[in-house]
Amino acid sequence: MQPETLVRDHTVYACVTGSRAFGLATEGSDADRRGVFLAPTPLYWRFEKPPTHVEGPLEEQFSWELERFCELALNANPNILECLHSPLVEYVDDTGRELLALRGAFLSRVAHRTFARYALGQRRKLDADVRNHGAPRWKHAMHLLRLLMSAGDLLRTGTLTVDVGDRRERLLAVKRGEVPWPEVESWMARLATETEEEVDRSPLPAEPDRRRVEDFLVRTRRASALQPAPYDELVQGVVDGRGIRQR
Repeated sequence: MQPETLVRDHTVYACVTGSRAFGLATEGSDADRRGVFLAPTPLYWRFEKPPTHVEGPLEEQFSWELERFCELALNANPNILECLHSPLVEYVDDTGRELLALRGAFLSRVAHRTFARYALGQRRKLDADVRNHGAPRWKHAMHLLRLLMSAGDLLRTGTLTVDVGDRRERLLAVKRGEVPWPEVESWMARLATETEEEVDRSPLPAEPDRRRVEDFLVRTRRASALQPAPYDELVQGVVDGRGIRQR
């Protein structure tokens, strides 16, 4: 059993993210598939642990083990939070539904710090493109604007909305290079300032509800340990080359 089998047999939640979830898809846009799998608890009783993430088996597919996913979500990783709030859900089981019910527990004003840090890194790359090539990578500029909009909306309303809605056409104009770079720069600066102004009056709590998330994770691990598949069968699968191997 290859690592991809964890995705095939133990996925609890799967969705589409990226441009299709953002409402920014155009002809030829990829379907970025993301998911969460629950590695059987007995696999953690071995020295060799299950992987924290798996690429594939489909193209543009990437999945996280539940604990790693929760850890990143508690730290307000933008990609993880957008995955958790994607409007394009492809699969969800009972564990996945409980994970989705916890979406609010992951949201906090910590998002301001993580979103801003990510945005700063992307802005530096755009500025380097302008210096070296005379123009930014317009697709990346569009997605940075979208990220800043998303951060501002989250801090202002306490809700993460992934789809850009009626801002689609203006953002796509940026992607096509139809908006002058100075105008895009000004737009980015305005959005960043608005986001800063929203932090102190945000309805979001200062920190995520780690205890609630940990309770969910512990209960899920315990339930997995009580499943009928015996530990020695899992180990034998590894010995026979059919088990989970660390990436």
